[in-house]
Amino acid sequence: MAVPIYFAYNVVPEKWMISVDKELLSILVCPVSKAPLEYDNKQQELICKASGLAYPIRDGIPVMLESEARRLHADEKLKNRS
Repeated sequence: MAVPIYFAYNVVPEKWMISVDKELLSILVCPVSKAPLEYDNKQQELICKASGLAYPIRDGIPVMLESEARRLHADEKLKNRS
């Protein structure tokens, strides 16, 4: 059985960027709060506003460990709220 690749590299001048498959993003949840995640293309992170954590994407693989996550600043938690 073939395993689909959900994260793909795109060459951007001076930086590798990763694009995230929307289907995978709809399945992944924060391991702490079980809330949905948002993809931050610029920071290459999966953001959970409910828990205030940002999970890094390294070598195309989301690192979904609380110990590896970055704490969001207050202004980041409020960003893009309607």
